[in-house]
Amino acid sequence: MIETRLLHYFLTVAKEQNITNAAKVLHITQPTLSRQMTLLEDQIGAKLFLRGTRPLTLTDEGFLLRRRAEEILELLEKTESEISSHEEQIEGTISIGCGELSSGRLLAELIASFQEQHPHVIFDVYTGNADQIKYRMDNGLTDIGLLLEPVDVERYEYIRMPVKERWVAVIPSGVPLPKRSCVTATDLAEIPVILPSRQKIHDEVANWFGPYYEKLNMTAICNLSTNAALLVRSGIGYALIVEGSLPFLDCSEICMVPLYPELLSTSVLAWKRSQPFSTAVVRFMEFIKCFLGINFK
Repeated sequence: MIETRLLHYFLTVAKEQNITNAAKVLHITQPTLSRQMTLLEDQIGAKLFLRGTRPLTLTDEGFLLRRRAEEILELLEKTESEISSHEEQIEGTISIGCGELSSGRLLAELIASFQEQHPHVIFDVYTGNADQIKYRMDNGLTDIGLLLEPVDVERYEYIRMPVKERWVAVIPSGVPLPKRSCVTATDLAEIPVILPSRQKIHDEVANWFGPYYEKLNMTAICNLSTNAALLVRSGIGYALIVEGSLPFLDCSEICMVPLYPELLSTSVLAWKRSQPFSTAVVRFMEFIKCFLGINFK
């Protein structure tokens, strides 16, 4: 059986067309390389070089071996690369910025599925609104952000999540409003309210209120739904949030009632354009695109 080392030596000699030059390229002595070529000819059972020619010339058998040797070494390199890639252990930390959203459930499922394949990857999850997460992304503190729209993503690549974020009012259980199937701007204009603090979202909610916005008794603004719900429970007011932001709501104390007319938002998974990322982050992005890439921008 011919060693791949001998094939590599042979191709170098064929390229350089000179034993001495080839020996320098291979960092071995000229006599050693000459002996290796004689050994290869013995194993092949044919002459590979026309001796005495300058530059060194291949025989017909030598031309055939050169073509086959190139194919063999290329296939071997490709096979080793594929095996190495398949067995590569991806590890490291992926930093995720995530708002309190319905689409967070889908993101959690994506994280769980990815970790099944790459159990050595750690996810560092930061919870905040889109402005806070974008600041962290811009400063290299967060790799990928789940952002509630409207949001400026001009400098980012993103995938729009296939989940609608429905806005609701969080109100104390036991008051008359929970008996209704929805709540209107007229209803909320007469009671204390807690609104989202992020300006773009605040403006969206203000547009929903229409002329009633100027009449609101706004008692607080809040950037996280969890804290808004605590304020509702304490009697500060009724909070406007997206429905999926309180997945473990205790309905014995507070409950959610949809807004009417219905107010819906969307969200995106985003990351900075042309920024280098770790192997773990790149693989997770590819994983995300595989599932959600139909909306990739």
